[in-house]
Amino acid sequence: MKSGLTGNMAGALLMLLGMAAFAGNDAIGKWLVADYGVAQVILLRSLAALLIMAPLILRGDRVVARLRSAPRPGLQALRAVCATAEVFCFYFAVYYMPLADVMAFWMAAPIYVVAISPFLLGERVGKRTWMAVAVGFVGVLILLAPSLQLSGPGAFFALLGTAAFAGIMILGRSLRETADRDLVLFQLAAAGLAGLVFAPFDWQPLRSGGDLALLFLLGVVATAAHMLVTRALKLADASVVAPLQYSLLVWGAAFGFLIFGDVPAPAMLIGAALIVASGLIVLRR
Repeated sequence: MKSGLTGNMAGALLMLLGMAAFAGNDAIGKWLVADYGVAQVILLRSLAALLIMAPLILRGDRVVARLRSAPRPGLQALRAVCATAEVFCFYFAVYYMPLADVMAFWMAAPIYVVAISPFLLGERVGKRTWMAVAVGFVGVLILLAPSLQLSGPGAFFALLGTAAFAGIMILGRSLRETADRDLVLFQLAAAGLAGLVFAPFDWQPLRSGGDLALLFLLGVVATAAHMLVTRALKLADASVVAPLQYSLLVWGAAFGFLIFGDVPAPAMLIGAALIVASGLIVLRR
C-alpha cells in the first residue's frame, strides 16, 4: 500500500463485505440452533470450514513448523480463546433472543475498540471519530429500543460475546504480521475442539440432507467472513474499520426480510440511516 489512506479504504471495503458474510452466517446459524445443539452446530461448521481451507493450509512445505513459529504465541492463543467464546456466546444468545436484539449487543464492540485502541495499539482517535461512533450507537438504540431485552440468559451471553468480539478485533490488529490463513485456522481449530468436547452432551441426528448442506454452507460463509475481517484489520486502523460493523444491522434487516419475512419498521429505517451515516463519516475521516 502506498499510503495510510489507501490501506484504510481497502480495509473499510473488506470490513463491509465481511459484515455481509457475517449477517448470512448469523441467519443460517439461528435457523440451525433451533433444531440442533450449539456445540454440534459449531463442531460441524468448523469441520466444513477446515475442509474448505485445506488447500491453503497444506500449501507449501513444513506446515507444522510454520504454525509453531507463528509470532507472539500468547496473543495467538488468547485470540483463539476469544473467538471460541464469541461464537458460542452468539449462538446461545440467538437461541434465547431475537436475532436483531443480539445484534444490538454486538454493535457495542466498536465502542470498546475505539476506546481501547489508543492505549493498546497506539492509534490516534480523533474527536470526529468518537462523534461518528456515537451517532451509530444512537442509531442502534433507535432501531432496537422497542424490543431490546436487557435481562436473562440471552443478555448474559450477548454481553460476554460482545466483549470477546472486541477482543478479537484488537488482537487481530496486534497480530497483523501473522498470515491471514493462520489466524483463521487457529480460531476455527479452537472452536472445533470446543465443539468436539461439548457436542456429545446435546447431539441431535441430522434430519435431512438440506440441513447437512446448510451446515456446510455455514462453514463456507463463516470462513469467508473471518478471512475478510482479518484482512481488513491488518490493512486499516482498528478505530477506522470497527465502526463499520454497524453495517451488519443493514444486512441483518435485508436477510431478515428475505429469509424470515420480517418487514422493517420505521425505527429500523431511521436507525439504519444513522448507522450508514456513521460508517460514511468514519470512512471519510
